[in-house]
Amino acid sequence: MHLIAIKNTPLPVALKFSTAEVEAMQRAVIRLFDHWGVTEAQAAILLGDIAVRTYQRWKQGEYGRWNVDLAARLSNLIGIHKALRLLYTQTERGYRWIKAPNRAFGDRSALDVMLDGHLTDLMRVRRYLDSYRGAW
Repeated sequence: MHLIAIKNTPLPVALKFSTAEVEAMQRAVIRLFDHWGVTEAQAAILLGDIAVRTYQRWKQGEYGRWNVDLAARLSNLIGIHKALRLLYTQTERGYRWIKAPNRAFGDRSALDVMLDGHLTDLMRVRRYLDSYRGAW
């Protein structure tokens, strides 16, 4: 899904985030990537092909500007984490799931799917987890 900004057209409510909310998501995703064992280069791809140096600055608490695409990526990554926490009572199992081969993704891991780099790749993993969780 690509979003096109049209002048004077309000964004859907779900896509409106304050700077404080985005910075909180940035901090959370940094910790999440540590748990997932994501490299800085992989993090840069997952975050919309930002510069590795930009991600390194985030880790130092320098967050800078953000856009709707980045906020949507952060939101989806946190949604994936939340779904895994609900699915797995053992936190480490959820963290390992990200790198495990999965038949639903053609024996690729969720991380491999997300590293294709598009926002829709993150959404695909999140939708999969949400649908799996929805069966309860």
